[in-house]
Amino acid sequence: MYDVMIIGGGIVGLSTAYALTEHHPSLKIAVLEKENSWAKHQTGHNSGVIHSGIYYKPGSLKARFAKDGGRKLAAFCGQYGISYEQCGKVIVATDEKELDAMQNLYERGLKNGLDITLLDQAGLKEEEPYVNGIKAIKVPQAGIIDYVGVCSAIVSVLENRGADLFLSTEANDIKESPNEVTVETASYTYRTKHLVNCCGLQSDRVAKRSGQDPDLKIVPFRGEYFELKPEKEYLVKNLIYPVPNPDFPFLGVHFTRMIGGGVEAGPNAVLGFKREGYRKRDISLKDLSETLTYPGFWKLASSYWREGLDEMIRSFNKGAFVRSLQRLIPSIEADDLKPAPAGIRAQALKSDGSLVDDFFLVHSKRSTHVCNAPSPAATACFPIGEHIAKELDIEQPIKISTS
Repeated sequence: MYDVMIIGGGIVGLSTAYALTEHHPSLKIAVLEKENSWAKHQTGHNSGVIHSGIYYKPGSLKARFAKDGGRKLAAFCGQYGISYEQCGKVIVATDEKELDAMQNLYERGLKNGLDITLLDQAGLKEEEPYVNGIKAIKVPQAGIIDYVGVCSAIVSVLENRGADLFLSTEANDIKESPNEVTVETASYTYRTKHLVNCCGLQSDRVAKRSGQDPDLKIVPFRGEYFELKPEKEYLVKNLIYPVPNPDFPFLGVHFTRMIGGGVEAGPNAVLGFKREGYRKRDISLKDLSETLTYPGFWKLASSYWREGLDEMIRSFNKGAFVRSLQRLIPSIEADDLKPAPAGIRAQALKSDGSLVDDFFLVHSKRSTHVCNAPSPAATACFPIGEHIAKELDIEQPIKISTS
């Protein structure tokens, strides 16, 4: 019998176990991961950015946890020798039509407590000499990091604290009763007083498997990237983002200097035909049919079909992708880019066609299901874990800072 069992060995699941062992050291904790290594999916396929929280609605979990999470990540990396850098980013307006949206974004950042500044064209050139822009927001709090390294360090801490960690262990069946939860795997049946579902791309299915109905569907969006050839990396000093379309849930193609070297360009955002499929040819009939038969998907598509069409064109036409990048750096050419690995965003979608905008948790007496934790969840991993630990009905006092 475990006190808490966590399903999902990405950065959110591991951080939740970290928070529980930190604040409840006497509890018996287990983490189950169906893959043969940790951080295999969203965590291991993201761009390694520490987000500041500028984009998110003031007071939301995303805004609060991203800001707090950046500080906690820096402290953790300093303690355990993990590579990170608070290099900052610029959010660039390339056209006067974007200035109103930029001003709104700037004011949102101030409301979220960020130390940001507006740059004129000359100031932007000092930050990023090769960028084409008329104005920009400088966001010093943004950075770059090795999230897989963070997960490896958390795993080592959990092992030292006595947590039980299981790889290649998939939860096939889950039954919740008033007093416990049983989790059946291929080789063993586990019992736990509390279950935490941190399964990302599979979180809605795991929630339903345990008897919950969160009234949402995880829809996978594949983000495709290119990488600058080494001789062109000088064009990008740090992080360069466009002003996002306020009516579209993605940030637009941008440039990201990587903590391990290199510069990525992207991503676009196209419908994934497989929840854990990172190549264009990856298709799961089950995953695709679930998406296409879900009423919320068609309601979403009717609202964003123009943007979705543009994303698909960029997916299959490198020239269109390059033209999007040239809005920020005009000297970029197709020959300067080589394909880079793609990622998958697990985006929760409601039946009415609305995207779940904030982190979203579903609770029962014996279980907690993290049913929406896309970006900036990696940045916010430690506050998310502490939030979950605080909300569990555990018969021990817990004090966690929410600053």
